[in-house]
Amino acid sequence: MATKKVTITLDESLVEALTGAAEEDGVPLSRLIAGAAERELRLRVGRAVVQEWQAQHGAFTPEELAAARADLAAADAEYLSSSGASAA
Repeated sequence: MATKKVTITLDESLVEALTGAAEEDGVPLSRLIAGAAERELRLRVGRAVVQEWQAQHGAFTPEELAAARADLAAADAEYLSSSGASAA
């Protein structure tokens, strides 16, 4: 994968917090920030897909939203129990 060096400006306290998180995870700061940027782009794609679906089929009903939230909670619980991770 090709990389490109860029310069960004962040609040000093944010840089300190990110640096600590990167050290805790044992990854370079640039990898932590790149991962956050990648997640943001995936979220944007997901929101666009949902908006397109709703434009074609109408807004989700409260029941559909509740079912989706329950599915997500179950998936989170399964992940946390299988990975040994703890809820934040």
